[in-house]
Amino acid sequence: MITGSILIGSSDIESDEHFDAVDPAIGEAIAPRFSAADAGHVEQACVLADAAAATFAATQPETRAMFLEEIADAILGIGDALMVRAMAETGLPRARLEGERGRTVGQLRMFAEHVRGGDWLHATIDSALPDRAPSARPDLRRRHVALGPVAVFGASNFPLAFSVAGGDTASALAAGCPVVVKGHPAHPGTGELVARAIRSAVQACGLHEGVFSYLPGPSNALGGALVADPRIKAVGFTGSRAGGLALMQLAAARPEPIPVYAEMSSINPILLFPAALRNRAETIATGFVGSLTMGAGQFCTNPGLLIALAGPDLDRFATAAGAALQATAPGQMLTAAIHGNYEAGVEALLGHNAVQLIARGATGQDGCQARAALFATDADNFVADSALGHEVFGSSSIIVRCRDLTQVAEVVAGLEGQLTATLQIDAEDEPAAAELLPLLERKAGRILANGWPTGVEVCHAMVHGGPYPATSDGRTTSVGTLAIERFLRPVCYQNLPAGLLPAALKPDNPWSLGRFVDGQNGVRSAA
Repeated sequence: MITGSILIGSSDIESDEHFDAVDPAIGEAIAPRFSAADAGHVEQACVLADAAAATFAATQPETRAMFLEEIADAILGIGDALMVRAMAETGLPRARLEGERGRTVGQLRMFAEHVRGGDWLHATIDSALPDRAPSARPDLRRRHVALGPVAVFGASNFPLAFSVAGGDTASALAAGCPVVVKGHPAHPGTGELVARAIRSAVQACGLHEGVFSYLPGPSNALGGALVADPRIKAVGFTGSRAGGLALMQLAAARPEPIPVYAEMSSINPILLFPAALRNRAETIATGFVGSLTMGAGQFCTNPGLLIALAGPDLDRFATAAGAALQATAPGQMLTAAIHGNYEAGVEALLGHNAVQLIARGATGQDGCQARAALFATDADNFVADSALGHEVFGSSSIIVRCRDLTQVAEVVAGLEGQLTATLQIDAEDEPAAAELLPLLERKAGRILANGWPTGVEVCHAMVHGGPYPATSDGRTTSVGTLAIERFLRPVCYQNLPAGLLPAALKPDNPWSLGRFVDGQNGVRSAA
């Protein structure tokens, strides 16, 4: 049931300030009205989270894993009401949202299994060497511990998988960190339904109520207050570059600076190599348009840049892509603000004297439907104007025509950090691709061959991150089990009596972990 309440621990709270959910397809408000949280509510939630931090961090892996699985079951237990509400608030189709729900539940269960395995603890032991000359070595034992309460910001474009119970929340809870979520105002009803599912799991597992709170509201001040609260120890954010930078500055200016793990901006270059273009320009064009226009281009991995050698084969690609683009229906965008920003970005490219329009998609019927757009320019102009490399969030992309492979490398070298880089290659192209690969490794968190970047597999090997400004910290990922590392820190214990050691480091290894002992990995025996 959706009441429009602020959820702080086990309490439902109303406020004097309210806001509305809006159906983006028709621009009308959807009942009920929602209470907008403020700085006072932030303090209440953070006090509770801080009170829960020590006991939650100390939970056994099995307890925490069962909690994550309970959340997954509770989300599924909402049933069709979750899909109906999410469709109304986002304009996204049922199939997309059902897939996103499956991903949300799947990553919670993936983290549950990862927590059970114990590798994330990094249990490491260097045994004492009392007779070592010229100096003895003490007994040294190390494990990773939870940072403490984490602030998570829900994303506009993924109302389930990157929002209230999304990857940031799942990985923070898996690490043993209480979570305070700032719900995204574009889908507050969806957010409340999921928040209530998490709260029910907290209660079912007998955990401290401060393990989870949900603060809805449209104001930037709410997010600022959350990041500034001294009890918050890390932040997970998915959104615009401006929003991420603002949070990073707030976090850095605190008396105790904290990390902000922000996913922000990426244009995800596609490199079209000569043999691939010669052999299958039209096929590549069809795949590209499908990726570009999927979900109205509202994906962080949307292909916003194509780099290739100028010539007849690239012309074939542009012609085929333009024809496919003209046949695409307009895409429903998530909010009027996102649509307005997209239109402004496209208009800027249409007015640029060094950019040519290749094609536009079909015209929309209402104010929040976006027409796809494909442009072209040459490499000299692209390199000269850094603004051409900025993200236009939506189904817009630019072809960059290069004289030779040396200029392709120059264009790549000038790019900002990216979430992905994609190679369209045939066998003949592999030597040229090999020369560019070290450069691409410095620019992107994920490198694909003969695929499309839209679509991120949730698994152990996935990296959904990249150098700035794709993310605020290119050493991390927001998807996959490695995401848990963002919310952990190492602690070393020197010569502590066995009775004081945490379970993961006790000599008798009560959790039967595979530990790194005296240089040997996977040791499960006593140490």
